[in-house]
Amino acid sequence: MTPTGPALLTGRVIIVSGVGPGLGRSLALRCAAAGADLVLAARTQTRLDDVAKEVEELGRRALTVPTDITDDTACARLADTALDTYGRVDGLVNNAFAIPPLTDLTKVDLDAVRAGFETSSLAALRLTRLLVPALAEHRGSVVMVNSAVLRHSRRTYGAYKMAKASLLALAQSLATELGPRGVRVNTIAPGYIWADNLKWYFDHLAKKRGVTAQQIYDETAETTDLRKLPDPDEIADTVVFMLSPLARAVTGQCLDVNAGEWHH
Repeated sequence: MTPTGPALLTGRVIIVSGVGPGLGRSLALRCAAAGADLVLAARTQTRLDDVAKEVEELGRRALTVPTDITDDTACARLADTALDTYGRVDGLVNNAFAIPPLTDLTKVDLDAVRAGFETSSLAALRLTRLLVPALAEHRGSVVMVNSAVLRHSRRTYGAYKMAKASLLALAQSLATELGPRGVRVNTIAPGYIWADNLKWYFDHLAKKRGVTAQQIYDETAETTDLRKLPDPDEIADTVVFMLSPLARAVTGQCLDVNAGEWHH
């Protein structure tokens, strides 16, 4: 784990949704390494407990709140619990997502498309607006975790792109609405993330093709300018920057974090 700049988030409270073993974990730990106390939200308590323990080992506090972010009552409980415990919220990372079925738009189930919008876009709006008063009090920041699906139109990714394009539009519109209150809203768009799920998939492809997983990695990395695939900490460090005073004049922006796979 590479060091985060000293004290970038010291004294701040950051809520992270969608906490799991991959990027959600790194988001929490990188914020903690930068000095923040955390509020961790996800549906699975055991996952929250595991990450909370790691946050506390870094010397920061971690509050776990099991939350279904598609539920109004659960989100209200999350916001209230965070404020009751810490007395403030300075940052929100909307990381939770659900990938709709990867099939052609002419065939996709519309209820599944609606579910994708609910988790990727409407849930982010639900949680953000509950926290606007607290964020405005301390000139806070919101970061939406989006996807490189914004940058291509590959077949079968249509429903996913629709949901993520909606999330981007949400972030940009909130930046305009909340800017006069001192609240910044930005987006990151990762591509490949070199974590357990992708490693499993590359192993699967390697066995299917009769080659090594390293060959699959090298072929994929060759499509990026840096010839590598970012790991979760590298993605999370970009979020730390956006949450921090270093990005105090940055709002309404979408930053691709993809080692140069796509240019925007």
